[in-house]
Amino acid sequence: MESKFSVSRKGILFVISGPSGVGKGTLTEMIVEQNHLQYSISATTRPPRVGEVQGKDYFFLERSDFEAMMAGDEFLEWAEVYGNYYGTPRRFVLDNLERGQDVLLEIDIQGAMQVKAKFPEGAFIFIAPPSEAELAQRLEKRGKDSSETIANRLLCYDKEMAQMANYDYVVVNDELESTMAQLIAIITAERCRVVRFIGGG
Repeated sequence: MESKFSVSRKGILFVISGPSGVGKGTLTEMIVEQNHLQYSISATTRPPRVGEVQGKDYFFLERSDFEAMMAGDEFLEWAEVYGNYYGTPRRFVLDNLERGQDVLLEIDIQGAMQVKAKFPEGAFIFIAPPSEAELAQRLEKRGKDSSETIANRLLCYDKEMAQMANYDYVVVNDELESTMAQLIAIITAERCRVVRFIGGG
């Protein structure tokens, strides 16, 4: 009789989020490269920008197609931003997980909570700034936002930080090397959890 136990591991969905300007994008790029993760590709109804590739940067969809997917509950999360839809296709994520491929999703806090409601078995990591003052400084340094936009983002600081309690882990992005070491430790630990193995949970 064949044993029911297996050392084959299920794929894990890692979700990284936190306040705007905390450094999620930089951390995500480094983690994907170093830890053999599949970056979750979002779908959008906005037109491609110069150099963007279908199926690599985004899944570019017609608005009617996106709305049909919404109606069919085919997104783990979605939002409308400046007149365009953005969402995380459920099938793309699940297909990778079923193959044992770990997936990394970098997303805002609201989107992360939508994902958690539909996929609570994921590993949810909150990236926090050392302080509100440091976050303000980073937002100003990156030069992407107007003073008004930065002020509005900072108004959300307390509300966003309060969401930290809904995550599995919190990492303070203070010093890059230390932050990366903590994230790698979390990924390694999650990959070793008994419930991640087929037949082990």
